[in-house]
Amino acid sequence: MNVTFRQLQLFLALAEHGSISAAAKACHITQPTVSMQLKELSENVGLPLYEVIGKRVHLTEAGRHLAETAQTIYRAWSEFGQQIDQLQGLQRGRLRLAVVSTAKYFVPALLGAFCTQYPQVDVSLSVLNRDGVLGRLDHNEDDLYIMSQPPLHSDIASEAFLANPLVLVAALGHPLAEQAPLSLDALQDARFILREPGSGTRRAVDSHFAALGFQPSIRMELGSNEAIKHSVAAGLGLAVLSRHALHADPALDGLAILPVAQFPIEANWYIVHQKAKRLSPVAAEFLLHLREYVARLPGSAAPLAAPR
Repeated sequence: MNVTFRQLQLFLALAEHGSISAAAKACHITQPTVSMQLKELSENVGLPLYEVIGKRVHLTEAGRHLAETAQTIYRAWSEFGQQIDQLQGLQRGRLRLAVVSTAKYFVPALLGAFCTQYPQVDVSLSVLNRDGVLGRLDHNEDDLYIMSQPPLHSDIASEAFLANPLVLVAALGHPLAEQAPLSLDALQDARFILREPGSGTRRAVDSHFAALGFQPSIRMELGSNEAIKHSVAAGLGLAVLSRHALHADPALDGLAILPVAQFPIEANWYIVHQKAKRLSPVAAEFLLHLREYVARLPGSAAPLAAPR
């Protein structure tokens, strides 16, 4: 087959964006040029690669196989380019990172310090819920992943790098905030606002409460830490949130951390990748940077468990 890198790039853009016009816009070329290149690509492969149904592009079976192959080729080529840069003493390349939504509160500081040290590195950051990050991990779409509840598969490498205490919060001025210390019995009549089922925080909370034999009365389940904080501040209930999701002074969020026995829940943040994955030079350098960055933080930020 006489296939060019440019054609593969355009096809990947088509697969990602779902239309020829969107692919053309993403690649900064005209729509007729994209159509012509994709037509030549299909002719070279010898099978239809996509079909248009209701103005939306759907990949054929051959198209799905080509998209997977093209992604593998581009990852390998990118790694080769970074290896050449490294041999030349350069620090260029691209870092692909996917993180769960709660990690967005501290990851920018990590990346800021890294990009200051390596200004030639480009960063692709995807912020998703846990299921979204796991999906990208399964398809090996990124270099590294950050989450609080990594999968326990034998083919997954995960390393605890930062403590992630989960604290119980109430509205500022809530009657329980004036009492110390509190037992779980004091929460029997409280209503809770929790993260959606399946999220890392919710899994940790459910496991913790189940171990203590406590059944919370749930008023709402929300998929956003910000929505939960606003709801709690409005007096709609109590919540369990990562300390990283709160302001250094929770009162500025209109919240108070409750001094409850068995809290905070001790958890960690993990850096994750497939064991069989060969990390690119940039990803390997970021991993070293992450360890050094966390080592310089106050002792309370150290992970609560050894790498797994």
